Amino acid sequence: MMYAAAAAGTAVCMLLVLARSIAGPNIFNRILAVNSFGTLAVMLIAIYGFLTGRPEFLDLSLVYALINFIGTIAVTKFVTFVGMGEGVERDDMGDI
Repeated sequence: MMYAAAAAGTAVCMLLVLARSIAGPNIFNRILAVNSFGTLAVMLIAIYGFLTGRPEFLDLSLVYALINFIGTIAVTKFVTFVGMGEGVERDDMGDI
C-alpha cells in the first residue's frame, strides 16, 4: 500500500514537471524539466518493478537513466552551440 502511494505521488510530480516543461521561461529550464521527468520515470519504473516482484525492471530503469542523462547533455550542447538559445542572456546560461 505504501509503494502504491509512492507511485501515485511520483505520477503527480510527473504531471507538475510536465506542466513546467511546457510553460518554462526559456529553453534551458524546459530541458531541465524534461530531465526531471525522465528521472521521475526511472523512479516509477523501479517502483512498478518492486510492486510486481520483477527485479529486472530495476535494470531497465538504470538503462533508461543512463540514456536520459546522455540525451540531456547532448540536447544542452546542441542548443548551446547551434544557437537555439539565442534569446537567453549570457548571465542566465551560467558556466556552460
